[in-house]
Amino acid sequence: MRAVTIGQNEAGQRLDKFLNKYMKEAGVSFFYKMMRKKNIVLNGKKCTGKEILLIGDEVKLFLAEETLEKFGAPPADYSGQKKATGAETKEYLLAFEKLKNIRILYEDEDILALDKPAGVLSQKASVADFSANEWLIGYLLSQKKLTAEALATFHPSVCNRLDRNTSGLLLCGKSLLGTQKLTGLIRNRQIHKYYRLFLLGEVKEKQILTGYLLKDTKKNQVKILTKPAEGADEIKTGIEPLACLELPGIGTVTYAQAELFTGKTHQIRAHFAWAGHPLLGDPKYGNEAVNRTLKQTYVINRQLLHAWQIRQKDAASGILPIGGITCPLPEDFQKLLSTAGIQP
Repeated sequence: MRAVTIGQNEAGQRLDKFLNKYMKEAGVSFFYKMMRKKNIVLNGKKCTGKEILLIGDEVKLFLAEETLEKFGAPPADYSGQKKATGAETKEYLLAFEKLKNIRILYEDEDILALDKPAGVLSQKASVADFSANEWLIGYLLSQKKLTAEALATFHPSVCNRLDRNTSGLLLCGKSLLGTQKLTGLIRNRQIHKYYRLFLLGEVKEKQILTGYLLKDTKKNQVKILTKPAEGADEIKTGIEPLACLELPGIGTVTYAQAELFTGKTHQIRAHFAWAGHPLLGDPKYGNEAVNRTLKQTYVINRQLLHAWQIRQKDAASGILPIGGITCPLPEDFQKLLSTAGIQP
């Protein structure tokens, strides 16, 4: 018999979800069968798997050690949580060491906000990658805010994604509660997302763009449609011009703030290109000649898009701090503004 006491990062999830993490090789039907037979009980009572676990709950598994090990459970000397392998821990700590330009903007017991520089992935694209997600776990391990044992049933994670070459604010869940709340807010569109960007040409007035976005997964590219179509998602993007600049070699540029009402792949980049104002430096949807000048004259080689601020709609009852979280402008933004005589 095994007895597992539920800790902070196991609490808040359904029992069947926890069991699936604890015994990764077992099917869901096995868990339900064992619960019906009372071979798996919660706090000494029969359970269904739908129960939401609380801190201090006790899950007892009246199963043979051979059965537990067959289905991927930790060894018999299990003391509450399975320890991550040395290789896993080393990978996270290495990511924390290598990705030195990531900065912490806000942190509490449940969430953490990061300033992700351009060039860093939000999450892995391949096995060999280091991303902000690995950096997050490495940071928590290095600061003794997370143990290798806790990684058995919960991995802190990035909750919103940015393109590799988009800089700015990433929200991360440190605890299961924080992760659940952040993903719920994002899924239910309870967060205001604001971006700073440079657009080619002059945008004269504040406006909201609408349309339909169709993704080509093979090309990892999207196009904007004016009418509904099969597979296309409705999108809505706000734009507010902040300053009109004259950049030598490029011409008229608008420094602006965009609000993302719907979060789809490449939405901001494609939507403004469709509207006739592509982002400076955008390799997929931008102006090639302008991008060459931007690289040669200003030594900038990425789309100038920065996730600047996130605020919760109902700030008084939320997990984010009142007033939201703001991410300072990166150096390339400050360079262009200073070139045009504007104080960043």
